[in-house]
Amino acid sequence: MKHSATHAKLLVVVVIWGLGWVAGVVVSNEETGIPPFAAGWARYVLAIACFLTFLKITNQWILPNRDQWKIIFMMGFLSTFLYQAFFMYGMRYTAAGDASLMITFNPLFTTLLAIPFLGEKFNKRIGIGLFLAMSGVGILALYSPNQNIPLNRRVLGDALIALSALSWAFNTILMKKAMTGEAAMSPLHLTVWSSVAGLLIQTPATIWEYTRLGLPTNASGEAWLWLAFLSVFSTVLSYVWFADGVRKIGAGRASFYVYLVPVFGILSGILLLDEKLGVSIVASFFLIVGGVYLAQTKQSSST
Repeated sequence: MKHSATHAKLLVVVVIWGLGWVAGVVVSNEETGIPPFAAGWARYVLAIACFLTFLKITNQWILPNRDQWKIIFMMGFLSTFLYQAFFMYGMRYTAAGDASLMITFNPLFTTLLAIPFLGEKFNKRIGIGLFLAMSGVGILALYSPNQNIPLNRRVLGDALIALSALSWAFNTILMKKAMTGEAAMSPLHLTVWSSVAGLLIQTPATIWEYTRLGLPTNASGEAWLWLAFLSVFSTVLSYVWFADGVRKIGAGRASFYVYLVPVFGILSGILLLDEKLGVSIVASFFLIVGGVYLAQTKQSSST
C-alpha cells in the first residue's frame, strides 16, 4: 500500500481522539478533577510550548502580521477559549461515548454555517442529513444506555458539547477565509498562533476561577496525567499527523477517519469508565454519523 504509514498514523490519531473523551471525563470530575478554566489553560500552555518548539526545529517559524492577528484572535476566542470552556464543563455532566457522538456535529454545523457565510446553498441532502442527525440526538438523549447519569445532567452535558462543536465550526469558517487571499496562512500556523491568542484570552477567566476556587490541590495524579495526554497527544501530535495525512492522501480521504472517532470514544468509555453499550447508542451512531456524512458529501462535491 503506497501510503500505509500515513493510514496507520491516521488510525492512531482517531484512537487518540477517542481516548480524549475518557480524558475529558477524568479531568473534569467535580471532586478529583481540575477546574474547567484551569484545565484548559494548563492544557494549552503545554500544547503551545510543543507547537512553538515544532515550528522552530522544522524551520517553519513565521510571525503573523497586524492584519492577520485580527482574525487569529477571533479564531483563538472560538477554538481555544469557547471550545475548551464548553468541552470541560460538558464533560462534567455526560458520558464519554455520548459526548463523542455529539462532537460529530462539527462538520454538519460547518456545512450549515457555510450557507450564510461562504455562499453555499441549502439542499435536500443537507435537510435530510440534519433530520437524521437530530433524530439520533433525540434517541441519545432519551434512551442512552448510561442511565446512571440523570437525564437532566446528560442533556445539559450533551448540549454543552454541541456548543463546543458549534464554536469549532465557526472557527473552521474563519480558517477557510484566513487561508485564502494575499495574506493567506497555512492551517498549521493558524492553529499555533490562534492557540497563543486563545491562551491570552483564557488567562483572565482562569484568574477569576482561581479567586473563587483556589489552586486545584484536590486534583488527582490521574487527572493531571490525562490532561498531559490531551495536551501533547490529542492536541499537538494528532494535529501534526492529521495535517500530514491531509497533505499526502487528500482532505476527503483523511476526513473519513474522523467518522471513526465516536467508535473509539464509545469503546474507550466502555473499557475504561465502565460505560454501557446499548441498541440506542448504536442507532444514534448510525443516524448522527450517517446524517452528517450525507450533508457533507454535497458540501465536498461542490467545492
